[in-house]
This record gives sequence, structure tokens and C-alpha cells, in this order.
Amino acid sequence: MVSRRAALLMGGAGGVAMAGGGAWLGNVAAQSVTGPQAAAEGAIGGLTTPPPYAPSGRRPKNRRATWSQQFQDSHGWKAGGAGTASAEVNDKTQFVRGTQSVRVTTNGTGKQSYVRKTGMAEVNATGKMIRLLFRVDDVSNLAKMVFYLGSGGLTNYFVWNFHVHSKTAANYVQSGEWVTVHLQWADVSGAAGAYSISAAGKPSTTAGFTDMSFAVYDDAGGQVTYRLQAVELIPDTTDVFPKGVVSITFDDSHKSIHDLARPIMDSFGFPGTLYNIADAIGTGSFLTVDQMRSMQNFSGWEMAGHSYANAVHTASYPKLTAEEADEDFRKLREWLVSNGFTSEHFAYPHGAFQKTKDGVPVDLIASRHFTTARTIISETIESFAPAHPYRLKSLTGITDGKGIGGTALSRLTEEGGKLDRCAESGDWLILCLHKIVEGTPKTSTEIGTAGLTKLMQELQDRDIPVVTVEEAMAYYK
Repeated sequence: MVSRRAALLMGGAGGVAMAGGGAWLGNVAAQSVTGPQAAAEGAIGGLTTPPPYAPSGRRPKNRRATWSQQFQDSHGWKAGGAGTASAEVNDKTQFVRGTQSVRVTTNGTGKQSYVRKTGMAEVNATGKMIRLLFRVDDVSNLAKMVFYLGSGGLTNYFVWNFHVHSKTAANYVQSGEWVTVHLQWADVSGAAGAYSISAAGKPSTTAGFTDMSFAVYDDAGGQVTYRLQAVELIPDTTDVFPKGVVSITFDDSHKSIHDLARPIMDSFGFPGTLYNIADAIGTGSFLTVDQMRSMQNFSGWEMAGHSYANAVHTASYPKLTAEEADEDFRKLREWLVSNGFTSEHFAYPHGAFQKTKDGVPVDLIASRHFTTARTIISETIESFAPAHPYRLKSLTGITDGKGIGGTALSRLTEEGGKLDRCAESGDWLILCLHKIVEGTPKTSTEIGTAGLTKLMQELQDRDIPVVTVEEAMAYYK
């Protein structure tokens, strides 16, 4: 396994410099239209002092579309559905491309509202993922968002349920910002008519599509206004990683990661990314700096950031002011660099990246100090390149225990599970683990050594490459 990974890093994966280059189109870049004034003026939440270790910004550039609908004049798409109250298909009040977008307002009944077109010239989506660029003015009454790709007037279709809105947890889709979402074949939710999905999760066809529909549901408690700016096809993860790619990440600096996880992963030649709480290092049941250096220097692990202060990790960044959050980010990055850990990657404690107490988005603050930030959102799996580097998606709570919650290991390893879909259709599957135990796990944040060994074996059997987050985000040649 070491030789396969070495070959990947030396150039066997193909080029990741995106065709034609171009500016990145993630959320942070798009927020200048509607985000905080400070962001538009070059500062974030009044934080004007440059961080001592600013991120290099080493991330893949925007992928140029091979097929694109940007909803300019004469686009031919229509708004409708039993859940639609009003629409303007040539709206010139809010847009981030060209001179207009499509605006639709739902009627508050919980029924489907959509923007769609049928009978188009056939589209080939083989080796492609769908890129959506849209905005929801206020997500208070948003329930879910769905995309259909089909033929025969949508008699035949594949469907992606790509966002279910939470009233309590952090959401990928937030109010008043332009959002980029990638939909891959590994994430397809269902099929109808002449289309089907195999037991291994492979679609029956990826070509010959003439119909598309972008659908939104409110929660029947009020109206939702949404705007659609682009539906595009771009090269998917498989053009860099033909069998997909997995990053195995660990949160919280537990000593068991060094003592139990590392030896298992060493035996397969797999590295991990460890998101660390600086304040905890060298105390109690947590890692020491020497252990971190050994994992980095001799096993190829990445030592990334999770928080500086343990108290901040417990509270999470949205409980702080922007200045307090920025200070913890600064101290964390300084601690990492001063101890020989140069990773520019970060994971939000508890996956929380909502706004601080004084109203500044935490992911914008993270962007001052790190090149990516990982969440625990998994409604779709991450893509390569990611749609939003400061909201990396991951599957968390993976456990081989019974009746303790979390994500059952079988969801990954069973036929048609996450690993089969990764290998068959490609995605960037980021896994989030915490503690490792030798016996039976007792909580959803634990996985047994037997379960971890099984996971590594299943990855090896499918020949899925395992890389750190830092390696995945690097420019492969």
C-alpha cells in the first residue's frame, strides 16, 4: 500500500490544475454581494490586523464547466410547482454572474416549488458532477432542496436530496449568501422510470439526459425566496482519483490515536489527519508533542488544528465574539507552526461554523488563518475539488458498537455502502473519528480496534487511495 500512495504523490493521480484556471467560486468569494460590509471592504468583522501565519491559499482553482446554464436572457427554464407563489425568471435585482438570475417564492404549503427545463439537447454526464449556484434569502422556513436529472419529461430520472435544513445544527445553506454545491454520482439518492441504481450504488446510465429540475420545499410554516444562478457540469472526482479517495481524520488529540490507531494504519501504509486541541497536548489522556512529531515525521500523518484552548473547544466558536474567535485561531496556528506542524487545515469543534455572538460567520474568520475547515455535515459527500473549502463535508461518529448511535461501520462496508459508492462512482470521502478502544465501544465517539482494522482492510480491498487532507488539497502533477 505504501508504494501505491507513493506513486500517487509522485504523479500517478493525474493533473489537478483545473482546465483554464479561473477564480474560485465558493461561498467566501461570493459573499461580497450580500455578506458583511467588512468582508466587502477587505476586512472580516472588523478584524483588520493581519494574522502572523496567513494561509497560503493552496487549493485547486475553479473547474471550468463543460456544460453551463447561467440563466441569462432567453434561457428557456420555467418556474412552477404546487408550492410556488410567485416567480421572476429574469430577475435583475440579485445575481453574481451576468446581469440576472431566476427568483422564486414558495407559498408556505410545504409542497414542491421548482425551476426546470425539459426537452433539451441530450447532455452527457459521464465523468461529470453537477455544480449548482443558488441563494436562499432567508432559510428560516426552508425544509429541503432536491435536484432531478432525467429524460422523457422527467418520466425517467435520478434524484439528489442534497440539503435537508436543520433548525439547530450548522447548515451548509445559510441565509442571504450565494452557495455552491457539487452533486456527484456517488451521492445519487434514487431513480425512477427506466433508470436504476445497482446494488453497489452504480447508476444504470450517465448519459442521454434532456431534463433538469431544481426543487425547493418550505416547511409549511412560511414562505421561502430562492434564486438560481447556475446549473453546470464540471469534471468530477474520478478524473483525479478514478476510484475516489478517502481521508481518515481524527478529532481531539486523544492518546489512543497514537497508541491504537497509528499501528493499525501503519500496517496498511495509510496516513491520517489529526485535528488537535493545542491546550490539551501533554495533559491527561491526550497526546504529547513528541508523539505528534513521531506520527508526522515517521508515519506521514498531518497535524492540523481544532482549537487552541480546551475551553473554546468545549464551548465552540459561535459562543465567542469575533475577536475572541480570531484570537484562538491565531494562537492555534502559532502553536502549530512553533512546534513544527505546518498544516494549514482545521476542523470546527462540534462542527459549528455559524456566526459569532456579534454576528460574524466563523468560517470567514477561519479563512484568515487556514486553507480549509472541516465540518461534520454529510448530506452529500465531499468532492474534489470541494465546492467550499471552509465547509468540507465529513461522515462522523463511525463506530462498530451496537445501539450507541453514531454511524454504523456497516454503512461504509456493506454492499452499496459509502466505500462501494466511492470506488464505483468516485467522491472524496472524509471520515471523522475520535477515540479508539481495544474492547467494545460504549459511545458513538469510539471505534474498536477490530472495527478500525476492518475499515482499513475494506479500503485496501477496494484499492481506494488514502491521503491526508493536506495531500488532497495539494496540486498533483
